[in-house]
Amino acid sequence: MTSSKSIAATGPATSLLVDGAHSANAIGPIRYRYEQVGDVKVFYREAGNPSAPTLLLLHGFAASSFMFRDLIPELAERYHVIAPDLPAFGFTAAPARGEYAYTFSQLAQTIGQFTEQLKLATYALMVHDYGAPVGWRLAVAHPERVTAIISQNGNAYEEGLGDSWAPIQKYWREPTQQNRNALHDFPTPASIKWQYLEGVTDKDSVSPDGYTLEGLQISRPGNVDIQLDLLLDYASNVAMYPAFQAYFRKYQPPLLAVWGKNDPFFLPDGAEAWKRDLPRADIRFYDTGHFALETHARQIIPVIRAFLDKNIG
Repeated sequence: MTSSKSIAATGPATSLLVDGAHSANAIGPIRYRYEQVGDVKVFYREAGNPSAPTLLLLHGFAASSFMFRDLIPELAERYHVIAPDLPAFGFTAAPARGEYAYTFSQLAQTIGQFTEQLKLATYALMVHDYGAPVGWRLAVAHPERVTAIISQNGNAYEEGLGDSWAPIQKYWREPTQQNRNALHDFPTPASIKWQYLEGVTDKDSVSPDGYTLEGLQISRPGNVDIQLDLLLDYASNVAMYPAFQAYFRKYQPPLLAVWGKNDPFFLPDGAEAWKRDLPRADIRFYDTGHFALETHARQIIPVIRAFLDKNIG
């Protein structure tokens, strides 16, 4: 049986008022809910009119739906916005390692079932980092459901993999305990803070809220090994790049890439590569790092809004 429970509601959401024309006060509160999906209690943020076109926001590492906190109220005036926390991230409650398969295939299966339980017949996707291969799997499985795609440093091409992947790729080739141990500093608060700040010229522009929250979440008992399991399984995403690219070529979804060009993990070449399969893709670069919304929300949000208005609004 499907169950959806609202756990809290704010007052009128605070708007960025990027151009003075959109006020989130008109659309009421953002809701903070849980949906039981099998053994996973998925936490998600919801805003906007459910009868409006839906936008599904899928975060990456090391983040949660919190990364979309400025974007959600700016889009909810015209769109139905759903932003879940993936299993092992944010406030989603998932089984312990060994009781749930922490693979990208399983994450996609859980989020796919989540969309069906919420009766999301169609939706635009916005993806970041880990959210990208989850989203690509959803699109390949049900291309008729995806109305448009926005990628904020969510990769689908080998050209996009930066040098920072070298020790992870070594782990893929040789999944030994020694190579696993060499990555133990990856899922740590210090590493997460570095990921938020690397490539950002004005580091004072990065709020500490995001990396502090995610650092606390990553420190939960058992989570380090889960994150190392996901790092190992990321190789399955790269193996599926040809299938993802075939989907882009065949279905030609409208695509917008808003890319932090100084990202040490996902290079600009990965965004440019979409032009091979989607000649009409809109590719935008910003002088920032992996978490472009943290520093350039005021520049990026109007671009996202215009893209959605053109393609699904």
